[in-house]
Amino acid sequence: MAADNASAIRATRLRELHQAPQILTLVNVWDAITARVIADLPGTTALATASHSIAAAAGYPDGEVISLEEMLAAIARIVAATDLPVSADLEAGYGDPGETVRRAIGVGVVGANLEDQLRPLADAVRAVEAVVAAGEAEGVPFVLNARTDAFLRAANRPPADVLADAIERGRAFLAAGATAVFVPGKLDEPTVGALVQAFGPQKLSLIAVPGSLSVSEMEYLGVARVSTGPWSQRVALTALADAASALLAGGTISATTRVLS
Repeated sequence: MAADNASAIRATRLRELHQAPQILTLVNVWDAITARVIADLPGTTALATASHSIAAAAGYPDGEVISLEEMLAAIARIVAATDLPVSADLEAGYGDPGETVRRAIGVGVVGANLEDQLRPLADAVRAVEAVVAAGEAEGVPFVLNARTDAFLRAANRPPADVLADAIERGRAFLAAGATAVFVPGKLDEPTVGALVQAFGPQKLSLIAVPGSLSVSEMEYLGVARVSTGPWSQRVALTALADAASALLAGGTISATTRVLS
């Protein structure tokens, strides 16, 4: 069944946010309460889920160990917690990227990450095409953030070869209908600049990690989107662990703690 008009409107808005000269900053969430807290912050224009964080919160390791049904149920609760567009991390598509995206659209998702896991390029392109076709069939201008793991799985390959691989894959994904190309990793300014030049402005998506370029620097270079992946959960868990350590050492709850739930 085709998606409702509200989904099409949110998808159009999410696409516009990718195409704007201002970078789209997404703080990834993993449940309804984190969705509400981040959605309520000034400057938040959309939400993105983090598959690693959803899996970890449910007691699973990363990598599609959690079932698609459980993942979609968690994503559905996030979608229900906000009126903002939601992009979902759907890992590598759970065996059938087109069908997985169709089901995600059914719970209100209007964009997604899809990993290539460095599969043969022809197979990765077919997965992108299946996602694009699913969005068209559902009447949603679906926003696909096609991810290449070229840098994450670089091992000991020469940096120039890794960059060339990322560019080849990213260009192929864009040609197949992807909205943006997600290249995770701690990338330096020359690398980001080369990727933007290869894909065009507002086509590259990055992740913010400790030691990465700042969001402002990414925006200056022409990056479309930056997200935090599992790092937002790690920030939260670090704060929890630090607060608990203070209590266990005889201290108290910080007076700066806010009531957010």
